[in-house]
Amino acid sequence: MSSNQKDIVKVDLGGREVTVPKEGMYDRYRMAPDLDAIARDPRVSNVDFFRRLPKIKVDSPIGPTLTPNFYYTISTARLTMLAPSRAIRSRLPEELSPLEIVPGLGLVSVMFFRYDVCDIDFYTEAAVGIAVKPARHGRLGFFDLVAGLKNEHLDSYVLSLPVSTEIAQVRGHDGYGFPKWVTDLDVDINHHRTTARVANDSGGVDLSLLANTPTQKAYVSGERVGSLTSYTRIDGAWHSTLNQTNVLNAGTTRNTSGIALQLGEGRMSDDLRSLKPKRTIQFDVMTEGQAALHMPVPTSVQSRDK
Repeated sequence: MSSNQKDIVKVDLGGREVTVPKEGMYDRYRMAPDLDAIARDPRVSNVDFFRRLPKIKVDSPIGPTLTPNFYYTISTARLTMLAPSRAIRSRLPEELSPLEIVPGLGLVSVMFFRYDVCDIDFYTEAAVGIAVKPARHGRLGFFDLVAGLKNEHLDSYVLSLPVSTEIAQVRGHDGYGFPKWVTDLDVDINHHRTTARVANDSGGVDLSLLANTPTQKAYVSGERVGSLTSYTRIDGAWHSTLNQTNVLNAGTTRNTSGIALQLGEGRMSDDLRSLKPKRTIQFDVMTEGQAALHMPVPTSVQSRDK
């Protein structure tokens, strides 16, 4: 047996076999973490946020699992862009509507994630997403838009969601209904620089980012908790997935002079080009945070405004 094979174990997720690091977070805890032990990890600030979030066991397409999935140390970057509503609507399911800041202009985003310590081990992720109106009954208010731009409460439909590990792909695709695939994906976010590179099938560049990190502000755990609701179809039925983020260090800028986003060849770049983005209006970076990703729940979605 090679040293690589000694370092991994095989696990079953709803009939799909995936490999995970031996003695890693998933191998040790199987989604039932020892918070006291994790609190001693020098990479984890504290675990107070998670002590108030009890896990429950649910049946899912990936078999019985505990939810939510805890992310103890994460960093993220998000470019928010203006795009024509016509282009956005062409990529949205009939039941969803773009969140418009003015008639004819909606919001799309490119996001990068680095999960240093989490229940399913280290991985990185990237996304092309569309800001949508909440799929609830009633009219959209001005405050939905303000909250969305502040990253407090966002509703989203994701077109691309590549990840760097097998377990993240199977859980995300089979369990949540997200368009996930595995690729080489580097994300490095610190107080000075934010860099990301998503590889395509041939090893070239699908999408890359090089930017100055906006000035960060520190927050006490629990002081600033945002939410992202994503809509997916699972077996033809609409579901919503809630992701709660506990912000610990973050900053925002509207000055885009220090940002270089390169579109190459691949699924992410194709999806972003199809939205015909006009310009970047905001760059948000969280150098340190935490998250709780809940399993999807069935939701009612009303048809798009005609």
